[in-house]
Amino acid sequence: MAAISPSREVTFQILEQVRKGGYASDLLRSETTHLSERDAGLAETIVFGCLRRQSELDFLIGHFSGKPTQKLDDAVRIALRMGVFQLRYLDRVPAHAIVAESVELVKKARKRSAAGFVNAVLRKVDRSAITWPDRATQFNLPTWMLEHWQQHYGAHDAEGIALAALDPPEVSVNPETGRTQDIGARTIIPLLGIEPGMSVLDVCAAPGNKTAQALAAGGNVVACDRYAKRLADVPHQALRVCADATAPLPFSQKFDRILVDAPCSGTGTLGRNPEIKWRLAAADLTAFHERQRKILANALACLAPGGKLVYSTCSLEPEENENVVAGYRVEQTMLRLPGREPGDGFFAAVIGAS
Repeated sequence: MAAISPSREVTFQILEQVRKGGYASDLLRSETTHLSERDAGLAETIVFGCLRRQSELDFLIGHFSGKPTQKLDDAVRIALRMGVFQLRYLDRVPAHAIVAESVELVKKARKRSAAGFVNAVLRKVDRSAITWPDRATQFNLPTWMLEHWQQHYGAHDAEGIALAALDPPEVSVNPETGRTQDIGARTIIPLLGIEPGMSVLDVCAAPGNKTAQALAAGGNVVACDRYAKRLADVPHQALRVCADATAPLPFSQKFDRILVDAPCSGTGTLGRNPEIKWRLAAADLTAFHERQRKILANALACLAPGGKLVYSTCSLEPEENENVVAGYRVEQTMLRLPGREPGDGFFAAVIGAS
């Protein structure tokens, strides 16, 4: 058996784990620590490339093989996606090495009978222009998601969101906190208008980047999250409380300012979390909506008279945004769309105390 490079072996393993429900970013952090910086970088490029461009890669596999990808074994499909992505988009490694290592990955996955098939398909792959069967394939999205965005934002912005999701997100550090934080995410806390000494409740606080912003603004912050282990990354300067906000919150005091950065589908973060595209179904939005309404109602019960609450998500779906805050005293809304504004996509609504 020919040698498989460490970066490609780890890439294959990570994509297998993502298929089973893992998250690419977390797996890359944990599974590449033994690799050189160069190999870890290559693994990241291939993992995210395969996830961001999954629908076009699957179409290309069918195009060059004449066989629908849904009929392939999972291991064979992953090896072919890796091979096609590298052959179409990377220049570092000779094509023959990409083909050879893809074949060996299939053999190591105990799919030796598919080795000849993988070899034959990848030897046909070139970089010639392709006529895509539909716009969803072209933009690497599920059809329902593209149609949903077209309905709410128009074709131009929908395509802009899709194209932005194909690019690696910009890494930036918030100078106020010293934490790595998306430029779009930084725009939420200023909507609260925190003044020094104000009491602030951060309802869904982990990993704590917005908590750090609230502290930097001078707030006396209580940060809560559903899971104690997730509070470990929240700044220790805040009072950290383990609490599930879908149930009444355990606070007797009222807060001047409250942030509800609600758990959501995350469709505004597809550039950094591309697996979301392939896991989310339109029906899931209803479940998110119901949970978000509960969290918002429980948080508002803790708002002091004359106080202000900001409800935010990194979702682009109205079911999780405008529809959740409907019926409340909304003073201001903000919507950031990837491709239109820099950074991840965000929705925020400023709600005054009733």
